[in-house]
Amino acid sequence: MIYDVIVIGGGPAGMGAARSAYEHGAKSVLLIDRGLAPGGVLLQCHHDGFGEQQYGESLTGPAYAQRAYEKIKDVPEITIWLDTVVLAVTKEKQITAVSPDKGVQTVEGKSIIFATGCQERSRGAIRLPGDRLAGIITAGVAQRLVNCFGFLPGKQIVILGSGDIGLVTAKALSKEGCTVKAVLEAFPYCSGSKKNINKCLKENNIPLYISHTITDIQGDGRVEKITVSKLDDKMQPIRGTEFEIECDTVVLSVGMIPENSLLATLPLALQPVAGGPVVDQNRETQLAGFFAAGDVVHVHETVDFMAQEAEIAGRAAAEFAIKGKDKKEYKEIKVKTLAGIRDAVPEVLRLPAEGSDVKFFLWFTQPAENTCLEIKNGSELLYSEKLAKVNPGEMLMLNVAAKYLHNLNAEITVGLQEDKQS
Repeated sequence: MIYDVIVIGGGPAGMGAARSAYEHGAKSVLLIDRGLAPGGVLLQCHHDGFGEQQYGESLTGPAYAQRAYEKIKDVPEITIWLDTVVLAVTKEKQITAVSPDKGVQTVEGKSIIFATGCQERSRGAIRLPGDRLAGIITAGVAQRLVNCFGFLPGKQIVILGSGDIGLVTAKALSKEGCTVKAVLEAFPYCSGSKKNINKCLKENNIPLYISHTITDIQGDGRVEKITVSKLDDKMQPIRGTEFEIECDTVVLSVGMIPENSLLATLPLALQPVAGGPVVDQNRETQLAGFFAAGDVVHVHETVDFMAQEAEIAGRAAAEFAIKGKDKKEYKEIKVKTLAGIRDAVPEVLRLPAEGSDVKFFLWFTQPAENTCLEIKNGSELLYSEKLAKVNPGEMLMLNVAAKYLHNLNAEITVGLQEDKQS
């Protein structure tokens, strides 16, 4: 069977993209997810904070997932395959998938949306020193053990990494009766949002050590203690600063990697920093008719931002399925990040001469105050916005109108400059 749009991944981005595709004219949408229920990682996130912008209320992960599912489950034009693993995707838009009840099936889409999310960095990915012991797990595993199965991963916990996932995990474990003895952060600042620093650390009296990391792990079969060292400005341990913390569990919250294994089989460029596919302002990849949305493109701060990106991808995928490739002349403009910007999506613009509105999502490299965001085309300043404060743990979504993006040369730059008027 040939579907107008096939969405791979049933998390918040996948469900949002499927709904958007239907709302923008797709007559047949297939949503494929390997889980037994839609929602993805939301199902193990029992803390609140989801959907505050979208719904004006703070929902838990499962509540948000259920609300998103309610919007698509009874739509005749949307078919949902659960407990189904995608084995292969070809550049001809053929998808081979397998499930216990359907066996192996091959379907075809006029357009494809990847919404496969991301995965956690493991101990091996960061080359964590010390013995190979029980009690070293990722934050996602800790959340799943506590929230889905009712098991505590340990009693005396140290968390490595101060991003929002690490902070939320610290709070959850503390509330369940564990003693979170420390949150360690290699950077000289907390990587999480200010809101979570207050809600998760300060309100639970959990100490945060910035510019510190684990330099040894010891134990007999299971973690018994770790050695912590202070880091210099080159991220190297400072000799003589070592101290020990007794604990039975080390929880790693050291970043996420886009789940791009399916994309890697296609002739697609991947971003050198974020690791996801290079996409334009419509979330279309280099292959016509292939789109991507959500954490597979870049890890999002909030599910609300993810919903906005899913809406863009769903709309564009539906338009491609209905109209085919737009014959209008477009100019391809590369987006280059400069000082202060870690990651910018989209990475490329495909614009008509008159330009079009573009929604940018930006991550920052480090905290800064009284800065000015500038978008330039060569030496020409296209757009600027003053920012009182930026935080590497908080994403900025920026709407840039078409009037700033017309008759461009081959590259624009996005960077931060000191606000000299402050």
